Amino acid sequence: MSSPHFLTVSAVCVYDQEGRLLTVRKRGTDKFMHPGGKPEPGETAAQAASRELAEEVGISIRPEDLQHLGTWDADAANEADTVIRASVFSAPGAWEATPAAEIEAIRWLDLEREWPGDLAPLLTEHVLPALLETRGAR
Repeated sequence: MSSPHFLTVSAVCVYDQEGRLLTVRKRGTDKFMHPGGKPEPGETAAQAASRELAEEVGISIRPEDLQHLGTWDADAANEADTVIRASVFSAPGAWEATPAAEIEAIRWLDLEREWPGDLAPLLTEHVLPALLETRGAR
């Protein structure tokens, strides 16, 4: 049995006017996840998150305006034998998104309803429980 490959990524929680969470599906895949991706050489996690957000869904936000939610390890949704270490941020405010680059589809997720079965492990195992815990604390 081979050991898993580790991949560092950044991801961003983005909400619309109704408070729904943005999820995206990349071309040729079947799982919905956060917008985000791998940092380029020399980029901080927040810089990578900001750049990926602009490239994938047309949302421009400065890295320093992103709020760090947490860092988690999870099985990669679309790559076998790969574990991602994701720095997850939250973008303050309400946004509109347009799929671009490798994004084939976007879907706004109502956190108060039953979650669809096609969400990435990072979302279901770590981020959504953390977001619901944060909301419950209000």
